[in-house]
Amino acid sequence: MKQKVWFVTGASKGLGLALVKKLLTEGHSVAATSRDADVLAAAVGDPSKNFLSLQLDLRNEAAIGSALREAQQHFGRLDVIVNNAGYGIGGTLEELNSDEIEQAIDINLNAPIFVMKYAIPYLREQKSGHIINISSIAGFAGAMSWGIYNAAKAGLIAFSEAFAQEVKEFGIQVTVIAPGAFRTEFITSAYQVQAGKEMPEYKAVRETQTRYAQYHGKQTGDPAKAAKVMMDIANHPDAPVLLFLGSDAYKRALDKIESWTESIKQLETLSTATDIVD
Repeated sequence: MKQKVWFVTGASKGLGLALVKKLLTEGHSVAATSRDADVLAAAVGDPSKNFLSLQLDLRNEAAIGSALREAQQHFGRLDVIVNNAGYGIGGTLEELNSDEIEQAIDINLNAPIFVMKYAIPYLREQKSGHIINISSIAGFAGAMSWGIYNAAKAGLIAFSEAFAQEVKEFGIQVTVIAPGAFRTEFITSAYQVQAGKEMPEYKAVRETQTRYAQYHGKQTGDPAKAAKVMMDIANHPDAPVLLFLGSDAYKRALDKIESWTESIKQLETLSTATDIVD
């Protein structure tokens, strides 16, 4: 396997950390980001010259550009960009305030877009590279009480599909991954927050959130296996633009597609009623 230079955001825990550790074990060079570079370095535990720990506030556009520039200058090139950073925010629209909504969209959607914006000149000049965006099955088949998170992740899927077409002529590939549940800390307070305002009227939402929290430690996905899939994708000459990762995500996607197909066909008469008939 050809050794590559990877740039990975949100790498101090979860899928990002699993990926970085596997990459370094197999001899790749990695620039990885976190809100705290010391915490990241300690988590990775690799003092070799192949690893660059970068502190990055993903809500700061200028800092994103600087981090990518530092990584490119340090290693001389960038081959694979992984937009992994993100977090879940629970709560109904009525419960979330404007700051909570804005921050969730900034981290889960705007930050990956700006990472791509500042990475693409390097990849375009090389006429090669691969961008891997980590979305969520929730961005394809939304779940109650996670509406803003669903919306941001859906936006990342839609943007990635369009962006893949835009950069194809430069020899650059884009893959957006929609994972299901993996056995990480994602459904703990390390990754998720709840709306500061909680309204007793939303009983069904509270019941759903309680059941969801009990799922921790029982997820079917293996982070190490997810890391291997990402590495395989980065070496594929014709990688998929959209990949549902995990058997749970795969089934949920198929169920949604089947439901959509049935609904679209049932509404054919209504959908086509607006055509101009000459």
